[in-house]
Amino acid sequence: MHKNELPPLDALRAFEAAARHLSFTRAAEELFVTQSAVSKQVIALESALATRLFERKTRALALTAAGERLLRATAAAFAELRAATAELRGGDEPTVTLATTQAFASLWLIPRLADFRRRHPGIDIRISADTRLVDLERGRFDAAVRYLQDRNAPATALRLFGDTVLPVASPALLKSAGPLAKPADLARHVLLVYEDAEQRRPWLSWPAWLEMAGVAGLRPAGSIAFNQYEPTVRAALDGQGVALATQALVADLLHAGRLVAPLPQRFANPRAYYLLLSAQATANPAVEPFRLWLAEQVESAAVGTKLAPRPGPPRTGAAA
Repeated sequence: MHKNELPPLDALRAFEAAARHLSFTRAAEELFVTQSAVSKQVIALESALATRLFERKTRALALTAAGERLLRATAAAFAELRAATAELRGGDEPTVTLATTQAFASLWLIPRLADFRRRHPGIDIRISADTRLVDLERGRFDAAVRYLQDRNAPATALRLFGDTVLPVASPALLKSAGPLAKPADLARHVLLVYEDAEQRRPWLSWPAWLEMAGVAGLRPAGSIAFNQYEPTVRAALDGQGVALATQALVADLLHAGRLVAPLPQRFANPRAYYLLLSAQATANPAVEPFRLWLAEQVESAAVGTKLAPRPGPPRTGAAA
């Protein structure tokens, strides 16, 4: 392939979906093709670029540095293509465009969107889920959900919820690997590690949590590392180990019993989720119904969290 020649679009779409999910299987489900087809497209793309895009680990995928670079480029390009296509197609359907993280979108927002569609069937929602911090104006977004310190949030932003960090695991894992009654019991478990390369969420670091829990230097039975947060939670759901989770994002999973939080040690982190509106949002009549619906969902989620069963009274402290 000539250095200025673009790879096939199908290969880029397969890569972008697999990189976003860190799973060939979930990418295949999204693209309505087979897992084998996604894998072959990615292998062909790696061959054409003469570089590895994924680290293929046992039961897990991780992006290489080259893969992360290509994901940023493809995600931005596809978002721009979708926006341009929507404009060219025209139509009178009101649309809200939202930028947010993959974790917030997949774990909290998307499970609730059916309710919004039921109430507002005439409003379309376009979500760009990415780890990049997008420019609301240049990116043509109406709104964004961002993770900010309270002092850095604009006065016009809607505070959705703060958060607490706690270890979570599947009930099946605790049955097979042993209970978690105290932090020292983590020594018999595999820890699911979120490798935050840009240090945006240091409170999701196991060394920091173990130190605050009074077991600094604990050696676990093993570890599996991920460079994105959402697959870390998915691995916990699959029973592959114990993950550090932000309680607001996994509250539904805890309430449903798909995850449990057996340890009482829970530490507050210094940030909260906020809804920010762009300057163009005031001219979009679809934004206000979405904002009001989101505020209502946050209130309902807070009630559900209070009702969720907990193993004991939480202990709250300051995160590092």
